[in-house]
Amino acid sequence: MSKSISIFDTTLRDGTQGEGISLSVDDKLHIAKKLDFLGVQYIEGGIPGSNTKDIEFFKRVQELGLSAKIVAFGSTRRKGSVAAEDANLNRIIESGADAATLVGKSWDFHVHTALQTTLEENLEMIYDSIRYLKQSGLEVIFDAEHFFDGYKNNPAYAVSVMKKAYEAGADWLVMCDTNGGTMPHEVHEVVSSLTEQLPNAKFGIHTHNDCELAVANTLAAISAGARQVQGTINGYGERCGNANLCSVIPNLQLKFGYECVEEEKLAQLTNVARYISEIANVNMPVNQPYVGNAAFAHKGGIHVSAIMRDSRTYEHIVPEQVGNKQRVLVSELAGQSNIVSKAKDMGIEFDPTSEQTKNVIDKIKDLEHQGYQFEGADASLELLIREANGDMQELFTFESFKMLVEKNVGKPVVSEAFVKINVGGRSHYTAAEGNGPLNALDNALRKALITYYPSLKNMHLSDYKVRVLDDKDTTAAKVRVLIESKNFTDSWNTVGVSENIIEASWEALVHSFRYALLEEDPSEFIEPDALPQQGLVNH
Repeated sequence: MSKSISIFDTTLRDGTQGEGISLSVDDKLHIAKKLDFLGVQYIEGGIPGSNTKDIEFFKRVQELGLSAKIVAFGSTRRKGSVAAEDANLNRIIESGADAATLVGKSWDFHVHTALQTTLEENLEMIYDSIRYLKQSGLEVIFDAEHFFDGYKNNPAYAVSVMKKAYEAGADWLVMCDTNGGTMPHEVHEVVSSLTEQLPNAKFGIHTHNDCELAVANTLAAISAGARQVQGTINGYGERCGNANLCSVIPNLQLKFGYECVEEEKLAQLTNVARYISEIANVNMPVNQPYVGNAAFAHKGGIHVSAIMRDSRTYEHIVPEQVGNKQRVLVSELAGQSNIVSKAKDMGIEFDPTSEQTKNVIDKIKDLEHQGYQFEGADASLELLIREANGDMQELFTFESFKMLVEKNVGKPVVSEAFVKINVGGRSHYTAAEGNGPLNALDNALRKALITYYPSLKNMHLSDYKVRVLDDKDTTAAKVRVLIESKNFTDSWNTVGVSENIIEASWEALVHSFRYALLEEDPSEFIEPDALPQQGLVNH
């Protein structure tokens, strides 16, 4: 039996049915290129018969010259009609797609209730539609909707649906767990039975995650003889989502020994997952297997000590196989190994037996007791370690800040910040407005520093999160602020904690600026008087 698995990606069709996901045509084209780069064999682009966006996608995707087969989705002809006169089938043909996914009913309950037709007519609808598309030169993948529910209710009819599709010339027969309620042992039994009854057919599996078993059910189907996997990147999809290809592919390739994508392309899996997450504007769960930010993160001191000797002690694969990397988290659970490992990543030599290392650990534990959290704020942690190591340059010192927030009837809120800092022995007092207190503080601090350090013009704040640490104090509660900042090449996170949200925000903001300036040499900063007029930045 072949050890090659065909990967069918439906992120652009089934994935967009997930709540909160909406993709423009340009978004879909960018994702299609990334999927092709990963090496999937099929990319389902949408439903050309349903909307102008998908019609435009199928026109423009032809210009990309992708290696993957582009697939159009549609359903069988209407009851009592002729396939050649079916508008949706004709739009599939006109789309220019390489292949078609045709969905048909395999559950007798659905035939009677949803289609409101006879079992015999449903079989003819399937046969006619597939034959028409095949005669038009298309590869046809038949998706048997609700196949497992149909098999449980009326196995003879569910099998007859597949046999009719096979007789019509379908290239793939795909069993769909549309409601996502089937168990892995049931999937294995049903797929095994069907492959025995149609030994020359090629089978695929399409599962949903309503019982959080989509990946498990996919693996069960493959072990029983299916050779095509339908799923989405990051598991996007209707309700609870589809089978997550970011788990399915490495499981099949690294654990079962199947060939899904080229080995060097598998090492791009994390990059692809995060890229598509950004395009879809959906945050990835940090604990997502294989590609999540915490998939190979270690926090407990005993664990860290062990992985420093041999990563196999607490990692089931080498992270780089899927393009991820090992991360050592530092928290109140940290031991010397965490600090030494983290410092090594930063290029700082730390003696694990020194009093200095012990002091840093104690300080981190004390700060985390106060509410700080460094596992999500690597930049603040690096500043702390560098400071303890005597490796920090004092590029500016804070003296004071004031905030003015004004609200007039019928007008938007205006925030104004006044910041006083010292740079190179000079005191600077600047003021700036913003669309909120943090934005105003950011603008004022940037205004004071950018004349000395022009590189700051490339930095911006990209995310801002506030967490109430103890809600029993209501509006007087201590809060933790996490800020993410970015420049052209990097991103970093900083943290601040206080009973005052402005002070916590300021602390995280200052950490962000200090981290951005780590590579600056204070002896070489540009005197404001020496700057040409066009080099000044005004706010």
